[in-house]
Amino acid sequence: MEQGSIASWHLKEGDEFGAGDTLCEIETDKASVDFEAQDDGILAKILMSGDEARDIDVGIPICVVVDEAEDVAAFADYVVEGASAAPAAEEAAAPAAAAAPAPAADLPTVKRDIPIEFALMPSARMMAQSKGLDATVLSGTGKGGRVTKGDVIKAIADGTVMPAWPSADAAHAAAAAPVAAAAPVAAAAAASAAASAPAPVSVTVPEIVSSGTYEDVPNNNMRKIIAKRLTESKSTCPHFYTAAEIELDEVMKLRKQLATKHEIKISVNDFVMKASGMALRDVPEVNSSYNSKTKEVSVYPTVDVCMAVSTPTGLITPIVPDADKLGMTELNSKIKDLAIRARDGKLKPEEFQGGTFTVSNLGMFGVDEFSAIINSQGGILAVGGGTKQFVPTPYDDTLSLEDQPKPKVRTVMTAKLSADRRVVDEATASLFMQTFQYYMNRPQLLML
Repeated sequence: MEQGSIASWHLKEGDEFGAGDTLCEIETDKASVDFEAQDDGILAKILMSGDEARDIDVGIPICVVVDEAEDVAAFADYVVEGASAAPAAEEAAAPAAAAAPAPAADLPTVKRDIPIEFALMPSARMMAQSKGLDATVLSGTGKGGRVTKGDVIKAIADGTVMPAWPSADAAHAAAAAPVAAAAPVAAAAAASAAASAPAPVSVTVPEIVSSGTYEDVPNNNMRKIIAKRLTESKSTCPHFYTAAEIELDEVMKLRKQLATKHEIKISVNDFVMKASGMALRDVPEVNSSYNSKTKEVSVYPTVDVCMAVSTPTGLITPIVPDADKLGMTELNSKIKDLAIRARDGKLKPEEFQGGTFTVSNLGMFGVDEFSAIINSQGGILAVGGGTKQFVPTPYDDTLSLEDQPKPKVRTVMTAKLSADRRVVDEATASLFMQTFQYYMNRPQLLML
């Protein structure tokens, strides 16, 4: 977390609070969390509220807390030092820098064989303009006396005084000076042309009325961060995709047995989460991420699978730690608890920050197949819903054509892995999908 916004203050200035009381609600990039007091005190001054409470950097003071009620009045007009001085200093420094003339009276007269407008090499001109200096006053070492980039660098290093680079208005005035002498002749010609020109025709432009209307809905901080990070991921992370069709009939059969014989309800998503954890345990190369700072691949020792949960404020990914080691009933309870608290905005930061892999399941929304975007991990598994399909049976050479087994109707689910090519290669991604398919086709192994 680098920035946050204050959604609302739960206390007013002068209110007393105790340890554990909520001072305000902080909107982070993942969820809205309560900022709880660590000790008893009195809220003397709120420093950040309204528009100022948006996108606050971590470490910026947001309020003043005192122990005694008589100290509250002392902070009525309190302002954080440096909060308003910096912008004022920048505004004052800008005109001062523009008005400061560069003394250039002691510069020697430069002799060169080329016109002044060609005195600077392109690289020298770019450097001089970036520094705001007029390097045409320098004696160049280039052909014909042209000033090179090295001449400009040496002059700056030696402390040579150069005038300021002329502004756009001054350059325009200088360019227009030779034309001023011909102004009377041009004016006379223009007047003669205007006299003979036809009178302008008044044209009425019809008003264009748009039939559609729209409303600008401001994004909350979570959706802004999601948009920023996923755009960066899609732009900088080399995605590639591996899809597999998985039969769910054995999973559905086992679910029915658990529900009728043991009154245990396990969802298909629970089996997907457990099978993903087992596949990550068997193929640890996918349980990794790319560190852009060190240019290295980080392989994680634990399998912490995130699950995508849709909330009113945006998408959040609570973490199921040690997903490969949990039993199915324990995993089911954990997933339900995290999903409920995620939608209520009650997750702790450590419950949604991190994770080694993500599963995004849209099967319950009627989606057959989709591609997910990686978010700071080595991969994400996009899971669609099960659909009825005809599946051909293998041909048996020992049987006649009439006795061959007939095609069967199966419930088939499509799973697509989005992987970071810097972390996972195609062969490893295929091995992961084969392992995931193996466990989904043999759900009894997930019960062990």
